[in-house]
Amino acid sequence: MNLNKVDLNLFIVFDAIYTEANLTRAGQIVGITQPAVSNALSRLRETFNDPLFVRTAQGMVPTPMAQNIIGPVRNALQLLRVSVQESRSFNPLQANKTYRISMTDLTETVILPPLFQRLKRLAPMVQVESFLAKRRETTKELAAGRLDFAVDAPLNTDPQVRHVKLMEDRYICAMRPGHPLAKDKLSLDEYLSLTHIQISSRRSGLGYVDLSLGKMGLQRKVTLRSQHYLMASSVLLNTDMAMTVPERFARRHGLHQVPLPVNDVPALETHLYWHESTDQDPANRWMREQIIEISQQVTRAETESITS
Repeated sequence: MNLNKVDLNLFIVFDAIYTEANLTRAGQIVGITQPAVSNALSRLRETFNDPLFVRTAQGMVPTPMAQNIIGPVRNALQLLRVSVQESRSFNPLQANKTYRISMTDLTETVILPPLFQRLKRLAPMVQVESFLAKRRETTKELAAGRLDFAVDAPLNTDPQVRHVKLMEDRYICAMRPGHPLAKDKLSLDEYLSLTHIQISSRRSGLGYVDLSLGKMGLQRKVTLRSQHYLMASSVLLNTDMAMTVPERFARRHGLHQVPLPVNDVPALETHLYWHESTDQDPANRWMREQIIEISQQVTRAETESITS
């Protein structure tokens, strides 16, 4: 293996193929034709004396060799990017940049309003695109640069993805004010007698409370499953349904809240995720700092509101 005269552009193509698992899409990302991608792959195969990718029905699957070198390749490419970026300091006031963030509508209501108050003052030309990426695709989107951040539960264990805890919130049972069971305490039988709304970005699967109930051989009646908290709250306010939600959400939307009669439901943690290749990027680091500070301020303000 002789890397002394390898064209660095080949590694850019290698990263795109690894990310996309498709030669045509890799070419679109890099900005070259599919034959040019094939030619670059052939040169890399000669250099490493390895196929690097095997064509299957699911796409171009990386060989063990490719899996071993993808981390160092991405780190090396990012070092080159950062060396260029750090030659000019990041100036938020003059930055004309779009940040792409994956988050739920619940997280949007907590983070985006105070974030845009900051941006108006500190970075008036910065734009934000918020959408919910599929959880299984988050790592790939972060690695490819199509996503700058993800705000999610601590479920991503990929070693190439960095994260920091933003907030924590306990689950409660929420219902409309004036609900027949809107009182200070709810028995397990009363909780199970209710019809429930379940919030999930997945098409199927159990929530934390369902897993806890399942351990007791119990099951609640879910009559509406939705991916949007805000829509569900509108349904809740006009029916006698109930919804197991983070306490912060119930408090912000004027819902009556009752402690869950199920003891071992874990608290909801919210983490901020970014790819390790952008860890030293000044623009990425600046936005991370804003989101972290906002989360800390929100937590402090809500704690003071509860204790006052």
